[in-house]
Amino acid sequence: MADIKYYDVILKPVVTEKSMELMGEKKYTFLVHTEATKSQIKEAVEKMFAGAKVAKVNTMNNEGKSKRVRGTMKFGKTAKTKKAVVQLTEDSADIEIFEGL
Repeated sequence: MADIKYYDVILKPVVTEKSMELMGEKKYTFLVHTEATKSQIKEAVEKMFAGAKVAKVNTMNNEGKSKRVRGTMKFGKTAKTKKAVVQLTEDSADIEIFEGL
C-alpha cells in the first residue's frame, strides 16, 4: 500500500453532463490516485474543502485503453484511472470549485 498524503489523493474534478446532474443530489465526481482507498478519499475531501462532510464514497477503476502506436502495427495502452463519486451529508456545505458551472 502506498503512503499517499491527502493532497495527493484528488487529482482533478470530473465535469460531464452526468456529474453535473448528480451535483443536485450533493454527489461530486473526482479523478483520484489509483492506489487511494475510500477512507483516504473521504479524509482528503473533508480536509481540502471546508465544511464538507462525506457520507459515503463510491469508486470505480478504469483500465487503460489499447491504442495503436503511430506508423506501426504495435499497440500500447493508455494509463489506468480511478474515479470517485463522493456523497455529502445533508447539512454539509457545497464544494466551491463546482459553483457557477
